[in-house]
Amino acid sequence: MEIRVVQPEELEALGRITVEAYRHLNGGAPLGPYEDQLRAAAGRAADSIVLVALDDAGDLLGGVTYVPDADRAMSEFTDPQAAGIRMLAVRPDRQGAGAGRALTEACVARARADGRRRVVLHSTTMMTVARRMYGRMGFVEAPELDLWVTPDGDDPLRLIAFVLAL
Repeated sequence: MEIRVVQPEELEALGRITVEAYRHLNGGAPLGPYEDQLRAAAGRAADSIVLVALDDAGDLLGGVTYVPDADRAMSEFTDPQAAGIRMLAVRPDRQGAGAGRALTEACVARARADGRRRVVLHSTTMMTVARRMYGRMGFVEAPELDLWVTPDGDDPLRLIAFVLAL
């Protein structure tokens, strides 16, 4: 498996994979306007660092956004000593093969190389597999950093914060 920075010609495919992965978590149901954000891999790449995972045949498995600091538009944190992880997504038909962990490890390595003290990310209750993976990697819940969003006037959604001390 190869982990590297996304290439411009892969941005559209990564956007589709991200929407597909998040819909899969939602039982296949559409996610409304949030899908526009998930699909916007080019916007994420313009603001932060988007990494992708490819299998040995060069097929795109998924990607993640590494947010180097709190000053980025993609940041969901204010800690000046932190980096962040956003929109981790792996193709549903390729989940469980280690791509999500490899992408997360690549973000942690970048944060260490950048001299960050912590990595912050948010998850949801439906992301059970990812939350277990984060726990095995040493991330701990940080309720004081939880966020609440209200998509489309629906019930508020809790974004559960996790922090990894470096």
